[in-house]
Formats: sequence, structure tokens, C-alpha cells
Amino acid sequence: MDKIIYTTNISNLTYGRGYVYSLQYHIVWCTKFRKKVLLDGIDNEIKDYLNDLAKEYSFSIMAMEVMPDHIHILVDCKPQFFPSDMIKILKGNTARWLFM
Repeated sequence: MDKIIYTTNISNLTYGRGYVYSLQYHIVWCTKFRKKVLLDGIDNEIKDYLNDLAKEYSFSIMAMEVMPDHIHILVDCKPQFFPSDMIKILKGNTARWLFM
């Protein structure tokens, strides 16, 4: 995996009504028992699905990497989003989508 270093410029700040923010969360989650199940083209489908989820819930995915047994994702969001709610959205919807 290539190393990417992100820095925040003043132009990268997001301005809201009465506030300025730049929130980025690095989220990693693993498969159960770290089984290698995210193989053979599933990784591209997961990336597409997670990008669709991000559009639906109005946050942006800055970087994403799907490994055989875990997923790394860098998310940029509004301060109104709690990190726990975002993780619940990402993990829950992805698991539901994979097993249906």
C-alpha cells in the first residue's frame, strides 16, 4: 500500500454557517476471525458500494483500500456526524449488502 500524507491547507477547510472545520477519520475494520474473504473482485464492488453510501449520507471518502481481511478508509465529514454513527452506517450496510 502506498503511503499518502495529507496536510490541511487553508483552502481545504470547509466553511459552514458560523463555523469552520476539517474533520477526517481513519477507520479500519476487520472480517470476523480475520478470514480472507474480500477477494476475487469483491474488493472493487465494495469500493463502489462504499462510495455510493458516502454520497447518500453526504460525506466524502478521501482514500480507501480493501485488503483480503480488512478495510482502511479515510473519511471527511461534517461535525454533525458522530464517528460511531458513521462506523455503524459503513459497517452495517456493507455487511448487510455482502450477505444478502
